[in-house]
Amino acid sequence: MSSPAASAQTARVLLVEDDDLMRRSFSVALERYGYQVRAAADGLTGLEVFREEDFDLLILDVMLPGLDGIGLCRRVRETSLVPVLMMSARGDGLDVVAGLEAGADDYVVKPVETYVLVARMRSLLRRATYAPASQGGPVPGESRPAAGDVLEFGDLRIDTAGMEVCLAGRPVALTPTELKLLLEFAAHPGIVERHTLLRDVWEYGWDGDSRVVDLCVQRLRRKVGRDRIETVRGFGYKFRR
Repeated sequence: MSSPAASAQTARVLLVEDDDLMRRSFSVALERYGYQVRAAADGLTGLEVFREEDFDLLILDVMLPGLDGIGLCRRVRETSLVPVLMMSARGDGLDVVAGLEAGADDYVVKPVETYVLVARMRSLLRRATYAPASQGGPVPGESRPAAGDVLEFGDLRIDTAGMEVCLAGRPVALTPTELKLLLEFAAHPGIVERHTLLRDVWEYGWDGDSRVVDLCVQRLRRKVGRDRIETVRGFGYKFRR
């Protein structure tokens, strides 16, 4: 059996966690998996480090001194679409809602096993480098757009080659999660159930918290049009074409 580092995808990670023991243990564990980790003990320091260096992924604790994780996520989203994973010690609705509304892509509840944290990180990093299937004909059973397709739904235009989205001729800045969510909707002409989105976008291999879907859909609506994604109560969502 290979070691964790042998099969890991190397990426630069910024970890902002105020608990000294947890910050050190997470840093060491993630470095064993092959990640390059910079750590900060408070939100303001984390923001300064983020502005000075390039990162592939941010892991932000909700409860931080000075500038909390929610505020830090909002500041990051002012200038960057980098994937953000929130960590909450409480895991209550307020933390989850506030983190996702601030622009986070996913969350975990502490205490969290390292392998669970790494699985969520890998999913986020795959989304950040996501591309539709290459051209050369449809894959049996697949309805997703092929790379190079230009999809148009009224005034919404999706260029799957450049991974760019325009609304009424103006570019729309989407996070990797929002972009993959939009592509999932574009690929399905009917109702898409929440558990399907959790599986295909967030890569949950089990029933996850559907709030992560609902809140990310709300963010996507604000960017591509509130009436474009219809809620089908008790089932999921339908994309208006």
